[in-house]
Amino acid sequence: MLRVIGGSVKHVRFKEISCKPLRNTRKTIRKKSEEKGKKNSQYIKDAIILYIEERKKNEYIDRMKKGYMEMADINVEMAEMGCAEDLKNLQDYEVWLTESDLPDDYDSETRRYILC
Repeated sequence: MLRVIGGSVKHVRFKEISCKPLRNTRKTIRKKSEEKGKKNSQYIKDAIILYIEERKKNEYIDRMKKGYMEMADINVEMAEMGCAEDLKNLQDYEVWLTESDLPDDYDSETRRYILC
């Protein structure tokens, strides 16, 4: 192909994408395209479009899986923070209940007994 660049004519070559499928593949394509009532090129074009759509869908699913895994880690951290706070409150409460329940605290008026 000739192209005018900066006032001069230059010969530009375009690269062609060529596929050389195996004979069995060609036969399969021909057979399937005849079943669908399409030309081979149209059948291949439709197959490529379908492949690209499936690939996009799979990439989307993979991104969603990754996002859910990241959120799972965040949720575990948040749950552990809440559990840690609850455990601290429970320990403080138990200390409060047993603060006068010492072995040598026999004459205290605030002595409490925990029944288990």
